Amino acid sequence: MERENTCCFTGHRAERLPWRDDESAPACLDLKARLEGAVLAAYEAGFRHFLCGMATGADIYCGEAVAALRDARPDITLEAAIPFDGQDKTWPDAWRRRYQRLAERCDTVTVLHTMYTPDCMMDRNRYMVDRSSLVIAIYDGHTRGGTQNTMLYALRQGVEIVELAP
Repeated sequence: MERENTCCFTGHRAERLPWRDDESAPACLDLKARLEGAVLAAYEAGFRHFLCGMATGADIYCGEAVAALRDARPDITLEAAIPFDGQDKTWPDAWRRRYQRLAERCDTVTVLHTMYTPDCMMDRNRYMVDRSSLVIAIYDGHTRGGTQNTMLYALRQGVEIVELAP
């Protein structure tokens, strides 16, 4: 897929989101609705390939939103960008099941490392940004870490960012 038609995601893991694992929280439901709108807007702007980093929380939400839209728009492709083989092995069962269901719905699964390395998460994030011309970011505006680093990298690469506050 061409970079100009590719969108990737970055965002906080479940434990960094205000509602943690309570997806029935009004703020979570609101975010998911705004995320669906952002994914639809990206599609309407010509984006057809979406890259998902497959972490708990925002990444899974994003991948699920794309998979849901693809049910109505079959020209969408979804790629799982997995930082290392076995990323989900230590996760709680519910997140692991969602990860596996989402991975099965992906058109492509790209595993960047055979095992965990200190740089594997940022390697995954750079892989996604380097192949995209749009990043949809679920970012609280202040927390330091992978999401902020990915956004800064995207800015340095000239990649457009749509920011959604959780």
